[in-house]
Amino acid sequence: MLGLEYFSFSALFSPLFLAFMLLVTAAYFVVIGPLSERFAGAEPVSLSKKISFVSGMFILYLAQGGPISLLGHIMFTFHMTTMALSYLVAPPLLMMGLPAWLWRAILKVNPFKKLGFLARPVVAAVVFNGLFSFYHFPAVHDYVMLHFALHRIYYLVLFIASILMWWTLINPLPEKDKASGLTKIGFIFLNMVLLTPACGLIIFSTKPMYATYSDPNTWAQAMGYCVSGDPSKLLQAFGGPTFFNIMSTKVDQQVGGIVMKFIQEFIFASMLGKVFFQWYKTENKEEDDITPAEFNEGSLNRA
Repeated sequence: MLGLEYFSFSALFSPLFLAFMLLVTAAYFVVIGPLSERFAGAEPVSLSKKISFVSGMFILYLAQGGPISLLGHIMFTFHMTTMALSYLVAPPLLMMGLPAWLWRAILKVNPFKKLGFLARPVVAAVVFNGLFSFYHFPAVHDYVMLHFALHRIYYLVLFIASILMWWTLINPLPEKDKASGLTKIGFIFLNMVLLTPACGLIIFSTKPMYATYSDPNTWAQAMGYCVSGDPSKLLQAFGGPTFFNIMSTKVDQQVGGIVMKFIQEFIFASMLGKVFFQWYKTENKEEDDITPAEFNEGSLNRA
């Protein structure tokens, strides 16, 4: 299916990365379980939070180490799918999976304290969307894809930026969640607008933009980070990425841009509905909390 049958188990499932993700997941359960007594204000973690964290880890693994990651080196559509899963789906799930008392302990670490200003709504939105858009300039994308160390560093920085971006909307600390409903709604629209130019450039391009998905030699070199062995053997066996592609390179690129924009719109639209409902509920509650005496007093003062 989609050419996956031509690749080994190691290439498809990245055993080392899988082991790392399983180790992090196990550490999570140890921290919220036996070691929780060492944290101030620790409370039992709900099942929903555990499911949220495990789901986030699973999605992140699929995007960065599973078959979707390999397909992301073959088809641009899957590349954009991995980007959406890694930075729009997995981060909020992971953030909601960590209990408030664990977040307080994490944020006491000095390096994280210094990143506080980056979590401000406008700054966080500009940084994340700026990094994402810059990465998808053809020359930048192809260069990063061909340099493994830089590739991992850039993806890590982008992941941290995505968490800072999500902080305004998924703030797990009640005492830190000072953004009003209106601010959150504006923040959602800002993110939707900032990502549009990059997606639009990709969708409406009249020719293939990325050598990674159009030039056989560049593709083979990039695939060398997913598949062990001599990259030239990939060229001998398949000739290039078009062997696997079910669409033309141009159409694949356009579909990739559409997929990214659609996933972003769907996630932020869902978040917009949630924020608006919470805001409406809070406003009505405040009105309901006004006693008849306070209402009459206010009426007399206006008179």
